[in-house]
Amino acid sequence: MDDKVFIGGGGEDYANPQGLRLKYANRHGLVAGATGTGKSVTLQIMAEGFSDAGVPVFLSDVKGDLSGLARSGRVDHKLHDAFTARAAKIGFTDFGYRAYPVTFWDLFGEQGHPVRTTVAEMGPLLLARLLELTEAQEGILNIAFRLSDEEGLPLLDLKDLQSLLVWIGENRDTLSLRYGNVSTASIGAIQRRLLVLENQGGTQLFGEPALELADLMRTDADGRGRVNILAADKLMGSPGLYATFLLWLLSELFEELPEVGDPDKPRLVFFFDEAHLLFDDAPKALVDKVEQVARLIRSKGVGVYFITQNPADVPEDILGQLGNRVQHALRAFTAKDRKNLRLAAETYRENPRFSTEDAIREVGVGEAVTSMLLDKGVPGIVERTLIRPPSSQLGPITAEERRAHLADSDMAGKYDAPLDRTSAYEILAKRAEQAAKEAAISEEKADKMEPMFQEFNAGRRYSGSRVSRSTSRKTAQSGGGFAEALTRNVMKELSGTTGRRIVRGILGGLFKGR
Repeated sequence: MDDKVFIGGGGEDYANPQGLRLKYANRHGLVAGATGTGKSVTLQIMAEGFSDAGVPVFLSDVKGDLSGLARSGRVDHKLHDAFTARAAKIGFTDFGYRAYPVTFWDLFGEQGHPVRTTVAEMGPLLLARLLELTEAQEGILNIAFRLSDEEGLPLLDLKDLQSLLVWIGENRDTLSLRYGNVSTASIGAIQRRLLVLENQGGTQLFGEPALELADLMRTDADGRGRVNILAADKLMGSPGLYATFLLWLLSELFEELPEVGDPDKPRLVFFFDEAHLLFDDAPKALVDKVEQVARLIRSKGVGVYFITQNPADVPEDILGQLGNRVQHALRAFTAKDRKNLRLAAETYRENPRFSTEDAIREVGVGEAVTSMLLDKGVPGIVERTLIRPPSSQLGPITAEERRAHLADSDMAGKYDAPLDRTSAYEILAKRAEQAAKEAAISEEKADKMEPMFQEFNAGRRYSGSRVSRSTSRKTAQSGGGFAEALTRNVMKELSGTTGRRIVRGILGGLFKGR
């Protein structure tokens, strides 16, 4: 099956090989089923198959089990006899144990190489989704990104965005005339949401060096595709951060990769585990974005596979684009469950030998209902399939093994140390510092000028006594009165809170000076 990824054996005796054609692997797919029905093992054997075919893979390890891909299976494993018996039953003649080329990644930099992106690369739409902003708050965020572009203020990390929002608040009156109402309440709400994101560990996601997509699309010396595993067990504590990061990565692939048409095999296969997190309470604009990416990214040579408990978790417009399907058992305990089961069965091309609905309900652990695309992209007839056993280790590796693997990785050292370049935070801080110095110089000059003004006023009063009353009154009004008023205004503007007012005024005018 050189042109296929072997999934398992189907038919009445399970001897009919069931495989996913590499030519149509970029037509996307779905792996669904209730908890404990074998989705993780299916994900593992699919990653193995793609890697053997020279296709790089990116997947998230929600439970930690998939780290076993980095180690070979063992003959002394308690399931060895069951694995060899199943391999013989389904005609898996190439079955053997071996490890796969794995690169571990982790947003927190603990169980893998750090993964970072910049605030600018994330963009306002995904960031608004991540922060759960209202429409008005998202409008403020769009203003911030616009000002970042226009004024040369790079947004690399969260403190860049926070400092820019402060500047927007200080200059809201001027900006409101140009962009519409800029509310301090909305700015405050965004800042609070950024604080929550920091508490969730989101600070580590934003910054440099940013992830290079080419590092996800590599092969090893033997030509096998690299299996990129994102440690997501801790990340799942912040489901919004998890879903937004994966969607950002998918969007970056869509934006940066060139068109390749219909390749003989994908350039990358992307597994989106716990896909329901992406669509739960998602605004229509975001769902439309995902649909667009799913529809067009296959022409970039990228296959996207959604893993979820129920096909109903995926919007219908996106579900209709998932041609390759592995459906594990669904449980029907309620009326809603029975309805979802019936709808799931109706999406398959029927097999006259059995009821698809009954099969989905009855398949056991390690068994699934499968349908793969055939010639010209036609959906295959649904089949009950025994999933093949994995060649890599079943279950997680130890913490010591993971540390040793990271130390030997060719990515070691490239992303480990964060880089803090000059960006919006530093630029605005420098301008504020310069403005404060200028305000201090102005205050010092004013202090020196005050005795001069006092002598000037005294002289005017003395000379005024030697002229007529009407002339003296006129002179006092046009000369001494003006000087006294000027002195009072200067001193007033440089006292109390005035220094801060001048700094804000100077900051407000800096961009105009550009």
